[in-house]
Amino acid sequence: MRILQDLEIAIIGTDDQTSLMRLAGVGKYCRVEEDSGVDLREKIRIGFETFLQDRSVGIIMIPDDWTVHVADMLVRMRQARGVPKKAVIEYPPGLRTEPMDVKSFYKNYTKNLIGFNVEI
Repeated sequence: MRILQDLEIAIIGTDDQTSLMRLAGVGKYCRVEEDSGVDLREKIRIGFETFLQDRSVGIIMIPDDWTVHVADMLVRMRQARGVPKKAVIEYPPGLRTEPMDVKSFYKNYTKNLIGFNVEI
């Protein structure tokens, strides 16, 4: 069993996103550029699968608008038994113009995380 301090953070994102997180100390990354000519969905899936298989990675960061490309992989990871699970952090891809309903976001997030709603 790996000690929690030994686990690394990995990020999937654009060049700007990965560069910023590398400055913050994140060592593992997968750069995905939307205009690279390669299928965006496939490149995201390959990067995500690589980090899922890497035993040294404990946290995977991915833009929240890209999680639709790996939704089936997330479900499979969460339902797997006897396999150490990774924490997946969905981060906003950049500045947004539409307002976000923070209460409903965290309500849904909590429900997905622990399986039930928490009302405060």
